[in-house]
Amino acid sequence: MHDTALRNLQWADALIDGLIAAGVRRAVFSPGSRSTPLILALERRTEMRCWHHPDERSASFFALGLARHNHQPVALIATSGSAPAHWYPAVIEANRAAIPLLLLSADRPPELHDCGANQTVDQSHLFGSQVRAFHDPGPAQRGAEALHFIRSLAIKASQQSRWPNPGPVHINLPFREPLVPQQIPAPSTPGEAQPWSPPRLLPDPQQINRISTHISGKPGLILCGPDQERAGFPEAVTTLATRLDCPILADPLSQLRFGEHDRSRVCCHYDAFLRRNRFSRSHQPQWLLRFGAAPVSGALLDYLAQTEPATLLCSPRGDWPDPLHQSREMIRADATALCEALSQTSLTPAPADWLETFVRAEQQAATCRLPAEKIPFEDQLIQQLIDWLPAGSTLFSSNSLPIRQLDSFSGSGSKRLRIFANRGASGIDGNVSTLLGLMAASETPVVGLLGDLALFHDMNGLLAARDLQGVIILLNNGGGAIFGQLPQAGLEQFEAHWLMPTGLDFSHSARLYGLNFQRVTWQAEFRPALEQAIQANGVSLIEVVLNRSLSLQRQHDYWQTVARD
Repeated sequence: MHDTALRNLQWADALIDGLIAAGVRRAVFSPGSRSTPLILALERRTEMRCWHHPDERSASFFALGLARHNHQPVALIATSGSAPAHWYPAVIEANRAAIPLLLLSADRPPELHDCGANQTVDQSHLFGSQVRAFHDPGPAQRGAEALHFIRSLAIKASQQSRWPNPGPVHINLPFREPLVPQQIPAPSTPGEAQPWSPPRLLPDPQQINRISTHISGKPGLILCGPDQERAGFPEAVTTLATRLDCPILADPLSQLRFGEHDRSRVCCHYDAFLRRNRFSRSHQPQWLLRFGAAPVSGALLDYLAQTEPATLLCSPRGDWPDPLHQSREMIRADATALCEALSQTSLTPAPADWLETFVRAEQQAATCRLPAEKIPFEDQLIQQLIDWLPAGSTLFSSNSLPIRQLDSFSGSGSKRLRIFANRGASGIDGNVSTLLGLMAASETPVVGLLGDLALFHDMNGLLAARDLQGVIILLNNGGGAIFGQLPQAGLEQFEAHWLMPTGLDFSHSARLYGLNFQRVTWQAEFRPALEQAIQANGVSLIEVVLNRSLSLQRQHDYWQTVARD
């Protein structure tokens, strides 16, 4: 029996050593008995930084935030039974957003399956098509050859999570009892590191020449949707836009709105000016070069659906992010390399007035200001927040209205800001935990912009705020205000069945989880609250009380004002 416990630990040691050899340095785990060998193995390695959370769903999104910060894989560990099933929403997000995660689920051994044993479920292929790979090496085995195998499997899984299409990889690990050795031996000598970097996919020269001929001298657009930061991409894509004399429509999550690169051709108020029928009808692009995922803006998608430009889609991961089904050509190449290669070809600028009219529309929308109000409104809050954020800060937004308001009102600037959101599946779940994972990974200020339902949905995640530093801005508009912009708003049952205001006093949540708390009911209180929060120790929650109907009317007033200019 003692031999079994020791074998489990040696097996787990070899697995963790393989992860470390592959460059994995962070892990998140939830408590459980069957996962004991994995947790013991983790705790023995000083190279690995660990976090723990008793709620597996919150733990998984926390790991997602860690991995999203620098796009390096994070190990996630849970015990057997329903525990790993709580990861499912985060696994879906990691799959859709191409975030590398290593899912290590402990399991009962084969002899306890299909016989009514407690806490035993079929964990084989638990996440189906949501993972890049699934591995089940079976129960722990003894011997040097077996340990070499499990170590090699860990290295393989790490690489699978990073390339060619980053995402989650699941390793299911059955362990027999006993799980704790009577005496825990010193860890074995670490194996040799096997560092590895994903290869850079270079574009095909013939395809480059064909694309260059197609886009040269014609009115077109470069669309940069949600994407991870890519070294050299802002400079490369803006250089290409200069050669083509065309605008870049930059999503708030494209990492192009803020930074020291040339932003003279970057448009970020298109969600407003593309609603002008006169403008959209008179500006028909003949081609569209797309990078990243589908944009946040519904107005932009409507415009593209109506104009139907010949779409050239850069997708180095091998996926097909084209919800409008307009792609004329798929380009399997690194985005930076593609821009650099196209810039080196013979390109003729677009017609003289093409770029000018987009830049003029951008400037008009950017300078459009609604009357200042004493009560808080999202446009005033976001503009003040962007102005206040220190250079190098990270801003995370929940979905529904916050990310759309950020799209409308963030503007752009020369200071570097990183902006993230869980737009892979655009779910309401896990936003608090993702934000806290970003805080844990970052050495610079991190601020979250969350709706009240998003905070409520992941309130358990606030437990991880201990020992972290950052600010959560809670936009409390009393429920799912996004539905106020949809046809459901006209239904008699709208408030009861769609809006669903919680009526919660979030000061109690802050007190329960040890957060600093301030409530803002007047616009003039917001900036001082930010200043106080950033100087406080720990995580601060700033609740901004909004009038839902007035906010909706103000958004429509902004669109109408831009349309009249």
